[in-house]
Amino acid sequence: MLSVLSKAQAVQTVLDKTASLSLSIENIELSEALGRTLAADVVAAENIPAFDRTTVDGYAVIAADTFGAGSAVPAQLEIVGEIHMGENADFSLKSGQCVRISTGGMLPQGADAAVMVEHTDSEEGLCLIYQSAAPYENVTRKGEDICCGEKVLKKGSVITAAQIAVLAALGVRQVSVFCKPVLAIISTGDEIVQEKPRLGQIRDINTDLLAAAVRQAGCEVYCYGAVKDEREAIDTALEACLARADAVLISGGSSAGTKDMTVSIIEARGEVCFHGIAMKPGKPTIFGMVAGKPVFGLPGHPLAAYFVFRLIVRTYIAARLSQAPDMPHKSGVLAVNIPSNHGREEYLCIQYNEEGAVVPVHTKSGVISVLSAAQGFIKIERNAEGLLKGTVVDIYAL
Repeated sequence: MLSVLSKAQAVQTVLDKTASLSLSIENIELSEALGRTLAADVVAAENIPAFDRTTVDGYAVIAADTFGAGSAVPAQLEIVGEIHMGENADFSLKSGQCVRISTGGMLPQGADAAVMVEHTDSEEGLCLIYQSAAPYENVTRKGEDICCGEKVLKKGSVITAAQIAVLAALGVRQVSVFCKPVLAIISTGDEIVQEKPRLGQIRDINTDLLAAAVRQAGCEVYCYGAVKDEREAIDTALEACLARADAVLISGGSSAGTKDMTVSIIEARGEVCFHGIAMKPGKPTIFGMVAGKPVFGLPGHPLAAYFVFRLIVRTYIAARLSQAPDMPHKSGVLAVNIPSNHGREEYLCIQYNEEGAVVPVHTKSGVISVLSAAQGFIKIERNAEGLLKGTVVDIYAL
């Protein structure tokens, strides 16, 4: 029999046991930073923009000079020059004056607004303005986008293309990031093969599934491959993986059957911290520490293995990378009743029906196609007897 913990207790145990583990940090070129995790906050060393600039083609003006202007009685200002984008406006504008300016051009000192060219006429050195401008209308002010000293990106942020743009705007060409953790994967089972299976055999799904999930979580992966349900083979594989990785995932062999040896192998080499979580799928999950490194025993069924990775292993990865914990990304309304009386926290894949309501994708833990068909998943609390039609549920992204 398994002595199970709640999922929250299991997660806290993993975090407590691995809290002292740290990752190395490296500085990389901005061109290589996409998808990496920031190891330090990024604080702006300058203002963006560095000067007041116009957002339109037209005329830079002192806003007060245009007050009351209209089609019948336009404001008349003297045109004293022209500013092109990229030029330094090294002069001051006086009351009654204006300058032609291009989009993105720097406002001269004294100017505090821009008038669109469509609202003006010009003749004999004068600009006729037919619409008044409010202070800083059609202008992006110095530091309005990013202010010097502002924390623009937080430690633990996964760098996206949009954040690359922010870093480039600030002139950051090197970025401090965490070195990618390496997770090793071992798939166990006499029935698991990597070539075309004979009757009674199945292809090794979990190695590829977990490897993709590991990479998606921002880590490197070392795939040991499939091994038979033989103690010596699994023990040899574990030793090899511990030498190459920061953590090890063993898929299969986590239940309590005669050939399920993962617990005893971990126990012989280190400490088994728990065996069993009150969650469905994923009850027979194992967690231990061997040679100062975490070892996770995942169920052999692909769907269960995926959820244990997502809910337990990925939480460990996020903590090591200082990333925010996983949160629901939206909510939805159930289209049907969902029974649940297992005494375990249950996770169900869901889809949206034609009306946009949430419907569960019921399946057995050995079925894998549901993952590609699902549009998210929901949680049913451990002590709930189910969820009623019309209930608003939190939805997690797959």
